Amino acid sequence: MSVPEQLRYSEEHEWVAGLGESEDGIVTVGITAHAADALGEIVYLELQPAEGDTVEAGEPCGEVESTKSVSDLYSPVSGEITAINAAVVDEPKVINDDPYGEGWIFKVRVSEEPGDLLDSAAYEKLIEEA
Repeated sequence: MSVPEQLRYSEEHEWVAGLGESEDGIVTVGITAHAADALGEIVYLELQPAEGDTVEAGEPCGEVESTKSVSDLYSPVSGEITAINAAVVDEPKVINDDPYGEGWIFKVRVSEEPGDLLDSAAYEKLIEEA
């Protein structure tokens, strides 16, 4: 299973794209292929924040339900939600099919420097040890 090098990762298996790259500070968040694989077929996604709401790094911001289990979704960064991917809310299986592309979940305008996100090598080590 590939772990894209350009992304940053949380220990709860969320990914962040665009950190430090955009002038407006907006990043994209999703769950990793490892998490999607472990969950099995995702059948329901509930996001508690709406556009304009704020999220805190490490705090729950929704739930992902699969045929195997229900798991909390955590925000890997703090900031204001600027977009929610309505396509994955309507058709959550997209996350299984393309977790790093069309399966993104929400976008955040980061309000503070994220703390302990992992690079791809550290995330690979984390999932190998699990």
